[in-house]
Amino acid sequence: MLALLDAVVTSGELSLTAAASQTDMPASTALRHLRVLTDRGYLVKGSSGSYSVGPAFVRTALASLQSGPYARLRAAAQPELERLVETTEESAYLAVRDGDTAVYIATVEGRRAIRHVGWVGRSVPIDGTAVGEALLAAPRAPGSLPAPIFNTGAIEPDVTAVCAPIHGSAGPIAALSVLGPADRLTGDRLQTAADAVTQAAMATSSALSSVPAEAT
Repeated sequence: MLALLDAVVTSGELSLTAAASQTDMPASTALRHLRVLTDRGYLVKGSSGSYSVGPAFVRTALASLQSGPYARLRAAAQPELERLVETTEESAYLAVRDGDTAVYIATVEGRRAIRHVGWVGRSVPIDGTAVGEALLAAPRAPGSLPAPIFNTGAIEPDVTAVCAPIHGSAGPIAALSVLGPADRLTGDRLQTAADAVTQAAMATSSALSSVPAEAT
């Protein structure tokens, strides 16, 4: 059942056939589980017969972001996300690791008419992506800047990502990213984004380390 819920959340919308295929379930089994999730409000079934997230899931997701370690992380990263957009004019994201994927949990949209949007709640592979490399970075010495990580076209064609890890006491706990059109993030603009994202990641790491443990 959780596998089905995850498949629908990740895809945004799935038919019964697609949900069963993605989770390697017989259609009859998938249908039974989807009905339970729908009855409990975690999914809704549209007029076309496809399933998408329901109010119970939205309520649970919002609650998880408003309390606990993610709330603390988002609070520390929010001013840095805003500064990244002020500096680069491109969209900025905060991501955390979930097994073999990275999940985007916060964003501030860029100021350009053509900008990257829509990745909050989306998961992408760790392997082969800039955000994944940032989340797998080696621990750094206290007070030292993280190295910027670049990638173009790993997830979406013609989109460049500039990322840097947010470090905890034992290594990366999250990553900040600036994403924008590859033909715009070049030369001096790319270097500006790299400088900004490394400074933002370091500032977020420092903000997290300065909060007493009991505050979480």
